[in-house]
Amino acid sequence: MNGRQPDIRYSDPGNGRRLAYRLRPGSAPTLLFLPGYASDMDGAKAIALDGFAESRGIAMLRFDYSGTGQSGGSFEDGTLAGWLDEALAMVDRHTDGPIIPIGSSMGAWIALHLAIRVPDKVQALVGIAAAPDFTDWGYTPEDKDAMARDGKLERSEVSGGSFTISNHGVSGSLLAAPIILHQGQAAILGIGKLEKRVVVREVGGQDAILVRPMAYVTLTIDHRVVDGHQTNAWLSRFVEILESWPA
Repeated sequence: MNGRQPDIRYSDPGNGRRLAYRLRPGSAPTLLFLPGYASDMDGAKAIALDGFAESRGIAMLRFDYSGTGQSGGSFEDGTLAGWLDEALAMVDRHTDGPIIPIGSSMGAWIALHLAIRVPDKVQALVGIAAAPDFTDWGYTPEDKDAMARDGKLERSEVSGGSFTISNHGVSGSLLAAPIILHQGQAAILGIGKLEKRVVVREVGGQDAILVRPMAYVTLTIDHRVVDGHQTNAWLSRFVEILESWPA
């Protein structure tokens, strides 16, 4: 295993759409990674999965939907139905034998529809934070009519959301995960009650039992706006800054 990524190639499944893809040769079933909304094939999850496929000698296919990543086309022209058709075309052109679709967020929605459309090809299916058809929630009837008429969802409609801090600890709550109920809310940071706890810290190269003020923090996200990898990275950095803050 050398950790080298497969080279980027291009495929045209029709209508002039030039799709970028990476294909790792190996044994069947072929792992098919399907990115989330406005994501691409070179994200952290896709790369980690490619490393797994390489270590096991398993074939893997990943690609960028039209208008995303290194594929041609305009993102604004993309639709769920169109991206599903692209996934079907890529499976038909670049896989032999059974496949295991692995979809992240919106990609899991596409994976489910792949299983419906080509059940004989799909040996198993994996959903990572699987999303529903998110054009169905958080919109007025007028918004839905416009989306049905125009056949698209604008990137701006799932970006620019607000970030809220919920200090539920003031009421004595230790741990809570606030729920996002309204569209436009990108994330909610929950901060629990600050209280003294016994912790183990390294002091002078040795483990020491100390008493420190501690609090639980949670981060609830709208997965259409931000993915789990970004969330974990942000929350880890946030905690790191707080714990290293000068006394």
